[in-house]
Amino acid sequence: MALSASDVELFTVSRPRLEAIAYRLLGSASEAEDAVQETFLRWQAADAGSVRVPEAWLTKVLTNLCLNQLTSARARRETYVGEWLPEPLVAGDPMLGPADTAEQRESVSYAVLVLLERLAPNERAVYVLREAFDYPHREIAEILDLTEAASQQLLHRARKHLAQGRARTEVDAAAARKVLDEFLAAATSGRTEPLVRLLTADAVAVGDGGGKVPARTKAFEGALAVARFMRGLFTPGKGKRALVGGSPGIHVATVNGGPALVAVVEDRVVGVMCLEVTTEGITAIRSQANPDKLARLTERWAAEDHGEPLFHAF
Repeated sequence: MALSASDVELFTVSRPRLEAIAYRLLGSASEAEDAVQETFLRWQAADAGSVRVPEAWLTKVLTNLCLNQLTSARARRETYVGEWLPEPLVAGDPMLGPADTAEQRESVSYAVLVLLERLAPNERAVYVLREAFDYPHREIAEILDLTEAASQQLLHRARKHLAQGRARTEVDAAAARKVLDEFLAAATSGRTEPLVRLLTADAVAVGDGGGKVPARTKAFEGALAVARFMRGLFTPGKGKRALVGGSPGIHVATVNGGPALVAVVEDRVVGVMCLEVTTEGITAIRSQANPDKLARLTERWAAEDHGEPLFHAF
């Protein structure tokens, strides 16, 4: 069924919100785009004139598409090569969605996106719709075909699971940048001790290469193990340069609302290292090197001037 100009415009206006919801639900920008495109095709096939509240209809269709996708994604990730991490997005990307409240900012942080993977699909959907987009439980219940009481219970469980994974308090942006500068100095010093002092005792380092870039299949655990890994990672070597096609320029950036290092070779992002900085120190370092999960960030990075890198690694 052909859509009227006003129906197309309505979807166009809704697209940024739909993409932001889908990204939080799926942890993947490319999969979010696919879900939104499928939602448009369903909108195109529907009798738009008979839809009483188009925004609610679109949200319901999109959310249920994402829930189906999450179910199949869990099976795929069981055979994923190495650790699976979400697709990172650089500051200013509209897919990050609203960031007016602490809940909205937290819901799209890299640390929370990782934790969201532990939730059941319905828990994840309720958390995203409520915390990030302020949907009332009445509307969430209609979207997910639940009772309001069930929606409230799912939110309670989601918050409980997330709180268990985030027992520490994160620092503000200025403090995080200071720690990031100290981390860079320590990592490039060739010594382990300065890095150990910046890390919490139970710090972890996780990398996602997707089977396309070498990455350890298990996380490094403990301050000393993480420090030794970081020291080795920042040690120059011809093999590393050959692997990424040159000597990466290292930039400091804000990714998913938090401090990060971005490695760039000729305007191509080859790696993103997200640091989880708390009042106790750096508790997690999550590195995304899977080229499939860096395409959108590369496109946005190349479109802006980020100045000269702080230094060239390797």
